[in-house]
Order: sequence, then structure tokens, then C-alpha cells
Amino acid sequence: MASFADDFNRADSTNLGAGWVEVSGDWSIVSNQLSPGSDGGTIILRAAGAMDSSDHSAQVTIAATTAASHGVWCRGNSGFSSGYLWRNDGSEWTLFSVASSTFTAIGSYTAAAAPGDIAKLQTVGSTIKGYVNGVQRVSVTDTAVPTGTSVGLRTISSGAIRFDDFTAADITAGVNLGTATETAAAQPLTANKAAAIGPAAAVDAAHPLAGSKAGALALVSEGAVAQSLGGAKTAAAPAASQTETAGLLTGAKSANLGAAVEAGTARSLADDAPNGNIDVAVGAPATAWAVSGPSRRWEVSAPW
Repeated sequence: MASFADDFNRADSTNLGAGWVEVSGDWSIVSNQLSPGSDGGTIILRAAGAMDSSDHSAQVTIAATTAASHGVWCRGNSGFSSGYLWRNDGSEWTLFSVASSTFTAIGSYTAAAAPGDIAKLQTVGSTIKGYVNGVQRVSVTDTAVPTGTSVGLRTISSGAIRFDDFTAADITAGVNLGTATETAAAQPLTANKAAAIGPAAAVDAAHPLAGSKAGALALVSEGAVAQSLGGAKTAAAPAASQTETAGLLTGAKSANLGAAVEAGTARSLADDAPNGNIDVAVGAPATAWAVSGPSRRWEVSAPW
């Protein structure tokens, strides 16, 4: 949906900016308002951007007025040789259909325009409506101009006429707009905006949290007894990932020895005894063995 707006709040200039096309006449901005000049002829101003559909509305504030034709245009072609015009001539508001530059009055409301009046024209299908200050004054059914997307202004070039706050926008087809009951002028925002607060219905004081909060526990529906673990659980041992080789033992290894069953002490051999015998002691306890003399006869005596 297309829309367009201009409040003309900028420096005085004969150049209105890229938002406008001066179809005819010399328009200018004077004291933050739109002036149609003072040449005396009929002049036309068109918004450069078109609406998206033929169902739309346009409105303008008449900041200063005189007894001369001036008003707002909708559903026009680029040259405004067709469309609809809602204008005041100093004594009456008249709604015109315009086809091939031929103007036909299709509705009227008797009242002179006053400074500050907001003139609005709306075209939705074959229903054409004219408003003054948000109040519907004319509503007609007309099919003379079924299409057109240009919006703007048409007026006599008079120094006594000024316009302000032009807006236009598409309207969703099939939506019926009700009659406005009042108008509200936009106010600049200054300082702070205050709103009255109604009396409180009740007062709640915050309480500190203390102690603990208890809640009733529901009855246990069943019980479970812990069971002891029984049996064994076997797990397969995974294959060894590596092998180990037994290493040699170093150092000494000790073992307990059993008790000796007997002990023997070696004895040295003695020289010949005075009696010519050689005494030999063997074993423990000592047992004497007697060896005889020169005959080399060996005798073994009985134990000592």
C-alpha cells in the first residue's frame, strides 16, 4: 500500500522538492505552508508518486481561504483531465467527476470553507465520498472514472489561499469507513506527558519469607523392598593385548635348610706313635683305628 505526506515545514522556496510535480502554475513554500501564487489562473499540483490502486484517499488542511475554487483531487490521471475533485468556492463544497476535462457536479454541501478546515476526498470502487473536518458531507455512487492513481490539488492562483499538511494513502478494497465523530489535531510533543492514575483497588504489603513451607504428602501407594544381590556375574575377559617374558633373577636366592642328620670333622693324620702305630681319627665321635708296625699288617682295633 502506497502513502504520501508533506507538512511543508522547510525554508521558503519556489522548489517544492522531488515529491511534487507542478502540472501547471508556479507553486512555492511560504512560512512553512504551500502557496499557489497570485497569478489568478487555475493551477494544478500532483504528487510525484502514484498510489498503488484506484481505491485511495487524499486530504489537505486549508490554512487560509477566500471565495475562489480550491480543493483536493483523487483517482486522477497524470494531467488531471480525469478523476474526482472535492472543492470549495467560498460558499459551497461541491463533488465533481471529471472525464476528458469535462466537470460534472455529482454532490454538494452548503458551507463556506474556513481557515483550518480539513478537506478529504475518498474513492473506493464506485463509492465517492467528501469529508470536511472528518465528517462525511457527501457520498455518491458514480462510475464515470473507474481507474486512476494520481492525487493532488487544484486551485485558483490567489495570494489569499494557503495549504498545509497534505496526506494520501491507499485503502484496502471492500472496507467501509464509518463516519468520524470528531477530529483531533496533531500536537507537538513537549516536556513530559502525564496520565492520571486511578485509585488503587487494593494494597498488598510484601511480607518477608520466614521458616519453611510444609506440604501434605500423598499416601504411598506401594512399597519396594531392597533385595540382596546373589550369584555371580561372569564377564568374558578380552584377549590379552600383549605378552610378558619372564626375566632372569639377579642376586642371591635364600632357602631354609633342614636340620643336619650328622656332622663329621676331618682329622689330620698323626706321625708314627711311639709304639709304631699310626693313629688316625675319623668321624665324630672319634673312633681310633690302630695300624700295626713294620709288618704292614693293618689291624683295626675295636673302638676306644
